[in-house]
Amino acid sequence: MKQSMVVISMVAVMATAAAARADITIGVNLSSTGPAASLGMPEKNAITIGPSVIAGQKVNYVIYDDATDTTNAVQNVKRLISEAKADVIIGPTTSPTSKAVTDTVAESKTPMIQLSPGIAASSDDPKRRWIFSAPPADAVYADALIRHMVKKGVKTVSVIAVDDAYGENCTVAYRKIADQKGIKTLTVEKYKRADTSATAQVLKAMQGNPDAVYIASSGTPGALPHVALIDRGYKGKIYQSGGSANAEFLRVGGKALEGSFMLGSPLLAAEQFPNGYPAKKEALDFVKAYEAKYGARNFFASLGWNALKIVEAAVPKALKVAKPGTEKFRVALRDAIEGTKGLRGAGTVFTMTKTDHTGINQLGMCVLKVENGKWKLEDHAEFK
Repeated sequence: MKQSMVVISMVAVMATAAAARADITIGVNLSSTGPAASLGMPEKNAITIGPSVIAGQKVNYVIYDDATDTTNAVQNVKRLISEAKADVIIGPTTSPTSKAVTDTVAESKTPMIQLSPGIAASSDDPKRRWIFSAPPADAVYADALIRHMVKKGVKTVSVIAVDDAYGENCTVAYRKIADQKGIKTLTVEKYKRADTSATAQVLKAMQGNPDAVYIASSGTPGALPHVALIDRGYKGKIYQSGGSANAEFLRVGGKALEGSFMLGSPLLAAEQFPNGYPAKKEALDFVKAYEAKYGARNFFASLGWNALKIVEAAVPKALKVAKPGTEKFRVALRDAIEGTKGLRGAGTVFTMTKTDHTGINQLGMCVLKVENGKWKLEDHAEFK
């Protein structure tokens, strides 16, 4: 089993609870290796430049790598809860690993801000009360996708989705809105994240000559069917879900990506947005801080950054109720996160409710076009 741990702290994680009781412990579990490493590594980078003190309390960061493996993710989260005594957990990186740890965090009453898209909180599933999401919900991605397709006159679409929870969630969200708008889905083809060829799926997707192909994948695996479509001579529009919006995807896909469309955060083209656009300033502030240490901006890094911003805003409220290291504090922190209103992160604004644990609307989403290996702003929601 592949697994590693990094501990970043202003003071060591002490064995005695009394020594660390006043400190805040943020447990982090990410996929910094494995198929989702192009997502997890920048997320980890963002955590390393997080605050050392929040509301006057020292902060300990305990960081694990789950190697994009669900079994590792569960074991890591259990250790963060039982050994590190985490007050809040950030991560996991992917939808499958996030889904795998839901029971664990709910049973321990530990709030978790996952860095993968999530479903809305529901009274029918009390476990979801403890889960929040830093990226937009799948429906927000789908709204932006279909809005752009309608503008471009797209009538028929084939879907190629990675065969996991992420691909399934993206496909379900897309189909719901596509059906409402009269866009016909010709076929839904699936492939494994670790596959080295998607030729069979591409050939089936091209049957019927769809106006567009929507690839619902994340990280560099999203480039596999994209390149195959171009190699096979497909001339229609190609859309990528926001899960592949990073520089490594651009590098792996190369020239095959030119002219294609990508759902993404305003962060990736922040300078191209009009002045006054919500959270444009915060996006540029993050870009300056991140690029100074790690180079090119990264959407997935912004998820880690935004998760920390959510925690920073919630901690002062929770401290009025209890001290860190206690169940009472974790419950108060959960309640404070759920009460987040108008919080500006890197490229998005968070306003959460009991039934919305993401809190991001269309202002936190845009459509980008790949031109000369870079992101060009193609479409965004109107703002006042």
